[in-house]
Amino acid sequence: MPTLLMMENAARSAAVLCGRLLRDRPGEVVVLAGPGNNGGDGLALARFLHNAGREVTVGLVVPGAEFAGDAAVNFGIARAMGVPVEAASAELLARPAALVVDAMFGTGLTRDIAPGVWGSLAMAQARRCRIVAVDILSGLCADSGRVRSADYIETPVGLTVTFQRPRVGHHLGQGAALSGRLRVVDIGLERQVQDLLQEGCEKVVDLDWVRTSALPKVVGHKFGYGHALILSGGVGRGGAARLAARGALRIGAGLVTVGCPPAAVIENAARLEAVMLRPVPDAAALAAVLEDGRINAVCLGPGMGVARAGGMLPVVLGTPRRVVLDADALTALAENRALFAHLHRDCVLTPHAGEFARLFPDIAARLAAAATKGPAHSKVDATRDAAAQAGCVVLFKGADTVIADPSGACSINSAAYDRAAPWLATAGSGDVLAGFITGLLARGLPPLQAAETAAWLHVACARSFGPGLIAEDLPEELPKVFRGLAL
Repeated sequence: MPTLLMMENAARSAAVLCGRLLRDRPGEVVVLAGPGNNGGDGLALARFLHNAGREVTVGLVVPGAEFAGDAAVNFGIARAMGVPVEAASAELLARPAALVVDAMFGTGLTRDIAPGVWGSLAMAQARRCRIVAVDILSGLCADSGRVRSADYIETPVGLTVTFQRPRVGHHLGQGAALSGRLRVVDIGLERQVQDLLQEGCEKVVDLDWVRTSALPKVVGHKFGYGHALILSGGVGRGGAARLAARGALRIGAGLVTVGCPPAAVIENAARLEAVMLRPVPDAAALAAVLEDGRINAVCLGPGMGVARAGGMLPVVLGTPRRVVLDADALTALAENRALFAHLHRDCVLTPHAGEFARLFPDIAARLAAAATKGPAHSKVDATRDAAAQAGCVVLFKGADTVIADPSGACSINSAAYDRAAPWLATAGSGDVLAGFITGLLARGLPPLQAAETAAWLHVACARSFGPGLIAEDLPEELPKVFRGLAL
């Protein structure tokens, strides 16, 4: 497809969305245009709005800069059609405007920007103008979602219009928080995009999807869907393991057992019905339990206590089981780095940001470092590096959960925009996620797919339940979510 036609399609689609925002709203439209192709999109968009009868002014953020290629073509067309073009000055931004369009710097930004750029956006926000960002909000790195400025706006814009596919920067870091509503429009590249995905390019990052083919239960018996063992802490510390166990059972594991210290058996028995119990006082007892070959997935960490988790890690990692390491097990792993050598491809690590920094301090330091040149180091980069270092799947939690395996395969489970689930910020929700992953591993899903599917369903349950969610609600919402998926 000719690139000029791509620019035309992009601008037309963005202009339609701007027109909807402008309906019954008089006033000028100010298009802030940079010197590159993002500015070319803005010039073409300005021309479409001008043709529709709107009062439009293009403000050039780099006055005197020469446009090149397709942007130069659209600059010439806009001038020939009488679209006003002037420097993007404080005087321009002080005029009343119905809409401000950010077409300054798009997805190719790989350097820090001057305060004047975000200052233009700040001025527009101070005057309560509606702001539409074309492709990506100027100043955000499309590869990482990180702000490329020492200071920046804190209030999100109203709408971001991007083309064909969202960029990972729309979902990572501050990208989701600052982009407002995200609209993805087709510019005619579907075939090319599908060809790229089919090539298996390692740079492709999947966004917001779930495979449902492995989720239905068909024929067979309970042992055909696996037996998950959830290891628990002592008296008064069993709630996290019970949440994980409930999650594993609801997501379809055939059997689930909680292994706890003998003194905690009565407490757990009073709170569990379909979940079985085994007294597991120490590592030797755990080794005896794992002689049962039908136990095919184990979860360590939720509410265990670091000392108990650390004592049992060598036993679990020394057996050919699928393993989820969460919470206290991750802390124990960080404290005994010799155990990293025993991690294997059937392990899934589920750290939040603090746990990630303890497990992978060198990688976390790169992620936190200020970018100097090129794309900023992203959470995707960090998770891929961590998976390669650990030799197993790493699920790096957050509203922008990133999941990667040692091969570099990677996905983002984004709880943003129309999948925002702020109710997941509640005690115990991570324990349920660990249980979801363990249950899917018991059912036979490969580790990467189990982690991706569990993360997607975790958000789906939270959104299905809505405000007031507590962790106990997540497993109970799964049947409703499954019905919605027609399983």
